[in-house]
Amino acid sequence: MRRDLPLLCLCLSAALLGAGCNKPNAPAPTTEAVAQAASPTAGASASAPAAANASAPAAAAASVASAPAVSATAVVAASAGALYTVVDGNKVDANTLEGFRTWRAAACDRCHGPNQEGLVGPSLLEGLKTLTKEEFVKTLKEGRLEKGMPSWTTSANVMANIDNLYAYLKGRSDGAITQARVTAISN
Repeated sequence: MRRDLPLLCLCLSAALLGAGCNKPNAPAPTTEAVAQAASPTAGASASAPAAANASAPAAAAASVASAPAVSATAVVAASAGALYTVVDGNKVDANTLEGFRTWRAAACDRCHGPNQEGLVGPSLLEGLKTLTKEEFVKTLKEGRLEKGMPSWTTSANVMANIDNLYAYLKGRSDGAITQARVTAISN
């Protein structure tokens, strides 16, 4: 599956909803509109305005070609409950950046790989697709000694930043954060 497919879907949905990704001063789609467009059943019942506008798909395709990925990507992250905010695939909010720093400081890459792809430990890119936040926290607190995963309760840094670490890893797993190394969103 292509990594830019969610962005393509968002731009197509935004064009169908009238927001248009390529309009510089167009208002961003509402959270409800983005969530509706992203839902698996969104295409099953097209709205009357979208169905009546036969040129909307062509306009959406044109929008994708010239769409700035910055605003569309940020809208996707904000609609997902604001767990993380990502711009251009590698610029993240301050909390998510702290999660990345925690990842690096704890040297998690020694077992899970520099890109979270897995080495002696499992791939977190795949694992966090099904692992809940509660299971993630439990794993860090209790460890999985039979699999070589230590408990991190003695690491004040990891425990203080457990939510930020989860946000960073979840963003990687979701494909919103496209590079393992991230930087802060600049103002």
